[in-house]
Amino acid sequence: MNFSHTSVLPDETIDALLTDPDGLYVDGTLGGGGHSYLLLGRLSEKGRLIGIDQDADALAAAKERLQPYHARVQFLQSNYAQMKQLLFEQEISEVDGIMLDLGVSSWQLDEPDRGFSYMAEEAPLDMRMDRRGGLTAADILETYDVGELTRILRTYGEERYAARIAANIVKVRETTPIKTAGQLNEIIRRSVPAKSQRTGGHPSKRTFQALRIEVNAELDVLEQSIDSMIDLLKPGGRLCIITFHSLEDRIVKQAFKRNENPCTCPPDSPVCVCGKKSKGRVVTRKPILPSEKEMEENSRSKSAKLRVFEKAKDV
Repeated sequence: MNFSHTSVLPDETIDALLTDPDGLYVDGTLGGGGHSYLLLGRLSEKGRLIGIDQDADALAAAKERLQPYHARVQFLQSNYAQMKQLLFEQEISEVDGIMLDLGVSSWQLDEPDRGFSYMAEEAPLDMRMDRRGGLTAADILETYDVGELTRILRTYGEERYAARIAANIVKVRETTPIKTAGQLNEIIRRSVPAKSQRTGGHPSKRTFQALRIEVNAELDVLEQSIDSMIDLLKPGGRLCIITFHSLEDRIVKQAFKRNENPCTCPPDSPVCVCGKKSKGRVVTRKPILPSEKEMEENSRSKSAKLRVFEKAKDV
């Protein structure tokens, strides 16, 4: 297996994350281990890493890549949403830093059997990060009603023609199961006006994004996990999150802002009476973006944004 993936914002992420070379860190989306390899290279012999990923192929690749540091790494197959419980089982109550890279890896996109890409016409519509169970994209296309399909395409894909695509999916599946990327591409091509196809990039991009997010509950998991990850940080520890589209970035930005200033008192209140205290500060008032050089060398980095939160030292 050749798990090839170029990590986005690698130096910027590790520079922001690393507060103690002797510390304990968590990579909640280990992938092929690119960011973790850089981090481990900058930790002391006392420094440790816990790598979490729900994709068995990614874990296997990361184990191989991080072999030089194997004595200081622990690998766990799970979703980062379970991080607090996973650490509790390891008798760990706090860590020095946590990082998430929310992008789909190049290998996952390029491997036809995974079904993430609209470019492989014969690929099965799977899209599960964790293939041990759960609905596939094909299952969703087969079972969701037209209203549900419209909702996910519009909400998660920001697809202008969501209702038209959803209606055509339901119409086609009455006679033919939609099992491959090529079948779905054809439905989308017939649903999106020719003018939009000429000017808006590949017509299937937004639909495939929406299905992937729904299959893996990506936005729900992110929204439900940020507060607990901040709680896991030691005073002065940092949470670094790389996002790749506006929906993810908005969730991270709002969650960081809420944890920095959780007060719910009226703006004109002379004193705070709600009792909610700040958990820390937003380090990145504006997100850190890839350099021109990185975008030239890795086109998939163009939409990446890195945001960083630091736990208050007096918490």
